Amino acid sequence: MDYQKIRVSTQDGVATITIADPTTLNAASLEVARELTHAFSQIAYGGAAGKVEARAVILTGEGRGFCSGANLSGGGAAGRELDVDGKPDAGSALETIYNPLMTLLRDFPLPIVTAVNGPAAGVGCSIALMGDIIVAAESAYFLQAFRRIGLVPDGGSTYLLPRLIGKARAMEMMLLGDKVLAATALQWGLINRCVPDAELIGAATAIAQELARGPAALGTIRKLVWDSLDADWTGQLHAERKAQKVAGKTEDFIEGVTAFLQKRVAAFKGR
Repeated sequence: MDYQKIRVSTQDGVATITIADPTTLNAASLEVARELTHAFSQIAYGGAAGKVEARAVILTGEGRGFCSGANLSGGGAAGRELDVDGKPDAGSALETIYNPLMTLLRDFPLPIVTAVNGPAAGVGCSIALMGDIIVAAESAYFLQAFRRIGLVPDGGSTYLLPRLIGKARAMEMMLLGDKVLAATALQWGLINRCVPDAELIGAATAIAQELARGPAALGTIRKLVWDSLDADWTGQLHAERKAQKVAGKTEDFIEGVTAFLQKRVAAFKGR
């Protein structure tokens, strides 16, 4: 696929996906969402021809914004399809475009680092929060902007936010629609790191490279954690048992134990 709104590059086992539509603060247009879906699918599941080889992914934005939300001037999540009552169906694009993207990110087999370089608003906020490690620049902020246009939060934000920061703060973000600055987001436990703007990509890259040097089990860990949000105690213990069986048969497990006994740093291969 010839990308027009994103860029993909790889180095040292890390794939960097950059939303590259700075004139809109990287609005999540239908085209952007489709290109992101294709890029993440290629990294995760693409065939040998054209597959991007990576063991961790950084997702960031170009210019002053991470992602300003759906591009309303271009349809975006609000859509232009009419329902049976003759009125616009604001959820049609969610069903066909945005929800599959968010589910792809949730089920992605590799660790994701989101480097939030500016506003993360609307569905852009949801996309930012899909990172397993979320690093934000000091100038970045998170915004549930939907109330400003008479819509409800989407992109899984009504699921994520109460689980990440609790009901009270989630309600505040969504009902009042105020900006949550990066420093506040860190205090709330919404993100992992808040760094000076000039250090953002360096910090995100260092984390992603550390993840890329890790064992294949990292992908399983992220799946266990994501699945735990819906699991009961007994079910989660069973999931851990099954995952441990798989992890114990990897080359990385053998290397990890060997390196431990030899008192050296393990050289994992991701398999």
